[in-house]
Amino acid sequence: MKRYFLLIGFVLMCVWQHAVAQDYVRSSRIDRKEVVTRHNPQVDAVDTLASLTVGNGHFACTVDATGLQTFPEYYSGGMPLGTLSDWGWHSFPNKEGFKPEEAWVEKDFGRGHKEVYAAEFRTEGRQRSASNYLRQNPHRLHLGCLGFNFSDPHLMSDVDQSLDLWNGLIDSRFRYDGRRYHVQTVCSPSADMVAAKVESKGKLELTFRVPYPTGKHSDDGCDWGTDRPQVLTLKRHPNAAWVDVCIDDTRYQVRLTWKGTATARLADNHTVVVSGRHKLEVTAQFVNEDMELDSRLGLSQRKAKSRRTARRKPYEEEASVRLQQMLDEGAEPKRVVSTGRSFDDIRLEASRFWQAYWQEGGIADFSRVADARAAELERRVVLSQYLLAVNDGGDTPPQETGLTYNSWFGKFHLEMIWWHQAQFALWGHPQLLERSLDWYFKAAPAARDIARRQGFKGLRWMKMTDPQAGEAPSNVGSYLIWQQPHLIYLAELLYRCQQDEAGRQRITQKYKGLVDETARFMADFATYDSSSDRYVLKGCIPAQETLKADSTVNPPFELSYWYWGLRTAQAWKERSGESRVSEWDTVADKLSARAVSPDSLYLAAESAPDTYTNIRYTSDHPAVLGAVGMLPAPAKSSEKIMRRTLDWVLQHWNWDKTWGWDYPMVAMCAARLGEPAKAVDALLMDRRTNTYLVSGHNYQDGRLRVYLPGNGGLLTAVAMMLAGWDGSSVPNPGFPADWDVRWEGLLPMP
Repeated sequence: MKRYFLLIGFVLMCVWQHAVAQDYVRSSRIDRKEVVTRHNPQVDAVDTLASLTVGNGHFACTVDATGLQTFPEYYSGGMPLGTLSDWGWHSFPNKEGFKPEEAWVEKDFGRGHKEVYAAEFRTEGRQRSASNYLRQNPHRLHLGCLGFNFSDPHLMSDVDQSLDLWNGLIDSRFRYDGRRYHVQTVCSPSADMVAAKVESKGKLELTFRVPYPTGKHSDDGCDWGTDRPQVLTLKRHPNAAWVDVCIDDTRYQVRLTWKGTATARLADNHTVVVSGRHKLEVTAQFVNEDMELDSRLGLSQRKAKSRRTARRKPYEEEASVRLQQMLDEGAEPKRVVSTGRSFDDIRLEASRFWQAYWQEGGIADFSRVADARAAELERRVVLSQYLLAVNDGGDTPPQETGLTYNSWFGKFHLEMIWWHQAQFALWGHPQLLERSLDWYFKAAPAARDIARRQGFKGLRWMKMTDPQAGEAPSNVGSYLIWQQPHLIYLAELLYRCQQDEAGRQRITQKYKGLVDETARFMADFATYDSSSDRYVLKGCIPAQETLKADSTVNPPFELSYWYWGLRTAQAWKERSGESRVSEWDTVADKLSARAVSPDSLYLAAESAPDTYTNIRYTSDHPAVLGAVGMLPAPAKSSEKIMRRTLDWVLQHWNWDKTWGWDYPMVAMCAARLGEPAKAVDALLMDRRTNTYLVSGHNYQDGRLRVYLPGNGGLLTAVAMMLAGWDGSSVPNPGFPADWDVRWEGLLPMP
């Protein structure tokens, strides 16, 4: 009996201890809403660098201090008031009939065959004109501005504007010419639709304006001149007006609907005016032809697109079939055409979407850290999570300036996809990475053509491109190679995100073909040097773009990435039940070692012995540090030499010539080398290109006021510094021991 009571007592004690432990776990959980909302952006003036954005990853709308897009001309030199999408593109008429091959040039990099690259030409003539046209077209299209019919931003006063990150809602209060206004702005998660509730005493007059595209390298894409050929057609309906837009060969529809008494009229060939009184709830949905097909046939947008793609046959049969399979397997929410939805419906939908986003993904709480810099780092982390979901969660790789305004003609760069999208996997949103990674199926035939005309096997991924996978001619981009292993790295992250074997098998089967063909090119691109029994990388421009293709040999980051990529591709072979490719092992094992200076510092390339005395080599990206940081330390590497190199870079690099993602890259290197204090210092270095605006955007300079690779790199580095990497064993290995950072839902890096 005594034993019986002792047993009962022991059981009760265990239950009590378990309950106490559970209470402790619950009490120590992060209050996610508190972390997020303490960084809601606040704007109190008409500041052209303080625009705020709502969006859904496919579509985004950026507004000024009025909560709408009232002053696009005034904001054009700051953070422009863009309405951009992943489907909205335009090309100027190709009156001269330019063809891609007119911008090709033959090169001989000593690999035993001629190689054909898409180049820019400096000499006047047809080749230069063709190159310029192909770089400029297609360009991303500004779809139109919804704003007040105000004329002078200097009449604005008493601005009180905030972005509610938890619910995805912008609330704007202000006076214009002494009169009070209140505006709430939100974007639908499931449709390319912006909605606004507008309140004021007396008459309300809103305008919807459509610009003609400029086709410039970096600007808001808006030509507001009066002699533009763009045409609007207005169709009136009860409480609605449908605007048909025709810009050259580009056509789409904007469906304006409202609740309240109002009328719509066409003021000129680029302006619709909606007039009402006191209170209006207005929605503007942007509809392309694919969305129309969804509405008529009840198909998802992606399936509708794939059927038309198959009829046009612009791709090889293999890629078209795989694309169709990939689209049919997808379970993404549909973007739909939906009329008659109220502002409150859209606000509720957005609120549910954003709360789920914050609750389901990763979070980091820096509130217990005594270091005064921790609050700013947390602000950057939270705002970057919002901005990347808004700008980078679409069906194509994102451009550097996202869905805010155009840079590089609105085209996206594949060497930057890692810096934009790796963070989605690490922060618990792998579905957002998978959306854009699936674009590679569509691009595969074009990548195969590039490899073939250069004499290589497999797929060579282009650098600067567009939704149709065209290769933009470039005297730099065409020779870059570090975008090659990105596909393998990002697919590997997706594999690691899967919670069960079924998910891992799905990812393996889905991407193994792309991984295989990417590795085939990498192995074939490496050149065997029989005199030293090694493989070299040459005839390329490395990530540090100040080096030249015709003279560069063995850049260190690319050597490390080649080694890691080929090894990882072999792991994918084994997961698929296939045999390893012996050639890949041979190339990886015999890749050249990274070259070292007499001072025991890693060189920018084997061909750059004057790396540390020539400012050309100490400007742009300090890519030498990416070899340990982005990647695990490769074979044939020295931690001591890399540590010396890190210290030299921190002290002497030409930081005025760097970019936003360089700071996270340095931080990741410092973290892997066991230098957490230096990692934090790198992340928060006080430099122009490491500036983060009130909205959270990473500011670079007067041309790039928005630079999302900096935001993505920041999130990637912080995730790695908290969750660690393969083989790390201490908590928060990238932060000093006295940084008590709590986190949830993060994935370690390879």
